[in-house]
Amino acid sequence: MAGLHGSSSSRPLISTSSSHPHQQRFTSRLLFLLTLLPLTLAAFAFVLQWRGGGVGVGDGFLIADPVARWSHYHHHLPGMDIDSSLLPATTTVRSSSSSSTSSGGCADILGRSNSLSFSYFKDWKFDYGADLKPKICITASTSAGLEQTIPWIFYHKVIGVSNFFLFVEGKAASPAVSKVFESIPGVKVIYRTRELEEQQAKSRIWNETWLSSFFYKPCNYELFVKQSLNMEMAIVMARDAGMDWIIHLDTDELIHPAGAREYSLRQLLSDVPSNVDMVVFPNYESCIERDDIKEPFSEVSMFKKNYDHLPKDVYFGNYREAARNNPNYFLTYGNGKAAARVQDHLRPNGAHRWHNYMKNPIEIKMDDAAVLHYTYTKFSDLTSRRDRCGCKPTKEDVRRCFMLEFDRAAFIIASTATEDEMLNWYREHVVWADKTLKKKLMMKGILTRIYAPMIINQGLRESGIYASVIASANTMLSKDKILSSVESRNNTRESKSVNSSRKIGGFGQSQATARRVLEFIDDANYTLAIPPESPPGPDDLNIDT
Repeated sequence: MAGLHGSSSSRPLISTSSSHPHQQRFTSRLLFLLTLLPLTLAAFAFVLQWRGGGVGVGDGFLIADPVARWSHYHHHLPGMDIDSSLLPATTTVRSSSSSSTSSGGCADILGRSNSLSFSYFKDWKFDYGADLKPKICITASTSAGLEQTIPWIFYHKVIGVSNFFLFVEGKAASPAVSKVFESIPGVKVIYRTRELEEQQAKSRIWNETWLSSFFYKPCNYELFVKQSLNMEMAIVMARDAGMDWIIHLDTDELIHPAGAREYSLRQLLSDVPSNVDMVVFPNYESCIERDDIKEPFSEVSMFKKNYDHLPKDVYFGNYREAARNNPNYFLTYGNGKAAARVQDHLRPNGAHRWHNYMKNPIEIKMDDAAVLHYTYTKFSDLTSRRDRCGCKPTKEDVRRCFMLEFDRAAFIIASTATEDEMLNWYREHVVWADKTLKKKLMMKGILTRIYAPMIINQGLRESGIYASVIASANTMLSKDKILSSVESRNNTRESKSVNSSRKIGGFGQSQATARRVLEFIDDANYTLAIPPESPPGPDDLNIDT
């Protein structure tokens, strides 16, 4: 029995001792695998980061999130560092180092660069279908070339604008430029032909008093009337195209849909209550930090906020420092731009607002979204504005040509000063070089950095869209169409004021006759056109309070 018990008790000891090494080997292997797995994943993640944010497939990337690629721009956007002026020239947003020394041709400005890019816009057709709501259109009167207008068009396409009605003249109406505009889906080009002016001469606007104070005056007043007449025609085009909203912008202005999901103007306007007829976007004004800007949409990130987006005590308390010895808080206008719901009896109310013949429109003002106004961003803007106006450079004469004080002062300087004197004046009144002042106004919230337009514009350029649309325009238009547009345009242009608004109403009637007609029209219920207005000044503080 003792032997039996001894034998039976020794068996489990043998079994336990033999299974123990096996269990240890299993445990050690498991620990090894658990250690190896995270190390492998970490190594794989490192490889992905080293490859630039995605797994390489040819020249493309599998990664779908564009934000991961935007991170490369953190070292290139001005203002993100403590002192952006200390950055070397190669770290700016310009496409290459040669762009700073080139003459600014379309091939350089709109072409690809050697900097890092992202593929967000690759193969994007920018042609919106009929199912997207609301449908938004922009109308503009422009003489700008491709280097300004192409980025302007495609930026607004990115944020949700589907149609553009471009009233072109000057450089914008040349065959090399206008054929590119016409090749872009959703863009309608309207030339300033004799037929157009004869049609506008029959507009009911000439028999109404809401715009009459701007009739038969030169320069800015003439442009203001021309823009209003173009807006009137654009309303008809927008209705025929099934548009829901219409906006009037200049090609140096970008809508900034802050506060909307996905940085979308469509989303912003789709959230507007159905009873609202007009949405006002307060404008922010560009504040350049160098005097050699070539591409404003790519190089300017600092803006001065509108009065409507600032506390009154902050605005008036820092007014003089923000104005920097200029006539007003902004260099130019401060009363924003507006989007109008396309509906019956809609009419323009000057370049900045809309109205309705049958009712007072219900309007709201955006709390976050704004119009970014890139004004006087290039030194050449001084002379280009001067060359468009034939007024004398005297204080008396500029008052009848320009509505805003800074425009008057800039015209006089550009007409009377030497090149060096103009540059010194430009640096003193336009360029923001005082780092201490910038820092103070940034902390107060008066100045702000906005990078979205720069990133979108850079991405569009890097994707090759600008270059491809110019290249494809040659095959999109027939020679007959180009020749006919040139012929019709040459019949009507160009001796500065030969076909001006002062003569638009003169087909078959004199100015005196036109004025007599105005006297018989009952315009008591018409709201007068809203001109470009300066922001409130210190004298307005007592009125507001």
